[in-house]
Amino acid sequence: MLTGVAVSPGRARGPVVRVAEPLGEPASTPQPTDPQAEAARIGPATRVVAERLEALSASASGEAATILLTTAAMAGDPALLSEAERLVVAEGLPAARAVYESANGFAKTLAAAGGYMAERVRDIEDVRDRVVAELLGVEPPGVPELTTPSVLVARDLAPADTAGLDPAKVLALVTEEGGPTSHTAILARALGIPAVVAVRGLLALDADALLVDGDTGEVEAADASEGVLTAVASGPAEWDGTGTTSDGHRVKVLGNVGSPADARAAADAGAEGVGLFRTEFCYLDAADEPSVAEQRAAYAAVLAPFAGKPVIVRTLDAGADKPLAFLSPEAEPNPALGVRGLRVAFDRPEVLDRQLEAIAGAAQDSGAEVSVMAPMVATAAEAAWFAERVRAAGIERAGVMIEIPAAALSAREVLDAVDFVSVGTNDLAQYTFAADRQLGAVAKLNDPWQPALLRLIKLIGDAARATGKPAGICGEAAADPLLARVLTGLGVTSLSMNAPAVRAVGASLAEVTLAQCEALAEAVLATADSAEARRTARDAGA
Repeated sequence: MLTGVAVSPGRARGPVVRVAEPLGEPASTPQPTDPQAEAARIGPATRVVAERLEALSASASGEAATILLTTAAMAGDPALLSEAERLVVAEGLPAARAVYESANGFAKTLAAAGGYMAERVRDIEDVRDRVVAELLGVEPPGVPELTTPSVLVARDLAPADTAGLDPAKVLALVTEEGGPTSHTAILARALGIPAVVAVRGLLALDADALLVDGDTGEVEAADASEGVLTAVASGPAEWDGTGTTSDGHRVKVLGNVGSPADARAAADAGAEGVGLFRTEFCYLDAADEPSVAEQRAAYAAVLAPFAGKPVIVRTLDAGADKPLAFLSPEAEPNPALGVRGLRVAFDRPEVLDRQLEAIAGAAQDSGAEVSVMAPMVATAAEAAWFAERVRAAGIERAGVMIEIPAAALSAREVLDAVDFVSVGTNDLAQYTFAADRQLGAVAKLNDPWQPALLRLIKLIGDAARATGKPAGICGEAAADPLLARVLTGLGVTSLSMNAPAVRAVGASLAEVTLAQCEALAEAVLATADSAEARRTARDAGA
């Protein structure tokens, strides 16, 4: 038996189908005899790939369609194309190798960005491999055609592959790499396919059939003659659209968004508002700081679907680990622990002030009820400094993200300085366990069911109760319907997640009382590890 991180519930057994490894590095020789003609091949190849992804998106819906459209946009990115063409003309590389190197440069930029942006590295690698395959005239990597219901086994899955899966033929997904916040995890939940990621040793396992438990993370060899087994929830969850427990305790069910497409998907899914609006999309491709007017228009487009509803906007989460040219960051030996998030604003407050001005204007333009929060806050003094600038910009509600253990340990003092807090469980886990959230080898430490993480969240919930102020969750932990009950029992007042999880989380909360949530939280806090925590919660709800 092997174990990984359970990311989509349900149990399944069936024959194994292995997904082929990605294409290797294309050759850097021979040099093209006509570099201009060779460079001219790249544009048509990227357009073909983009059109195929757009066609897949047209047949998908919700988060799958959004992810496919985003991936298609990556394929058509003019910066990626122009850099690849430059490599052909200036350095004499074949087109396929030039695309490979250009895409790898973009992937390094995303990886350096950390957090949500780093989780998109797999997307750009998928685009790279598809364009390279088109230029070489070979079949692109991906899921083979399934003739019978099967368990898919892979090193990792690209979002375009996952989004196009047929739940009638895919019994379960198991990957050796990936983590709980990857697109594979998000889409598997949206499709209702049991999934386990970060299963070390998976590819070396010699088995014709597997039994996969998406609740415990256990994967074991099975006897193919035992036949196919499926035990997953069927049909969309029933929910009336208002986040409450069965006895009327209010817990807002909100969406995480980072683009206009994300906002539309969250609104269509029934989100009551937005608990995390990531503003980085407005900056990532900018050589210079976007003007206040440009930012205002971009933010208003995201806020528009939530007129009259609450939206929490996170200010720029950038710094030395996110190479934005206009910030002129200095090299740091450990950027994850360096000048990032709000720390950038201490040296460049004018950048923050211009963003706040744009957010205030976008709130007026859209009619959304906007609050603002800062990332990477460590102390109450930092929280108070930020809140003062927010209110000076004419925005009434100021909050901060709790992603650093120090902020969780001083949550009472932090809440005295601001109007609300929101827990970024992805980074809080990463910093608590000293475990890079992008590294599959330590993915189990970033499991949101880890009792140590939940104990920190309890401190925050206790502080929220004591001060009478809201404390939300905007990390991937909020997307787990069962864990949502535990978090509610810990004192959390809102849960914000990707669009596919909204209805299931709302429906899960509606089935239990607040007292049941509190009892469940108390039981889970007493467990020793994430596996026991999951098992305790599952047994209590059985």
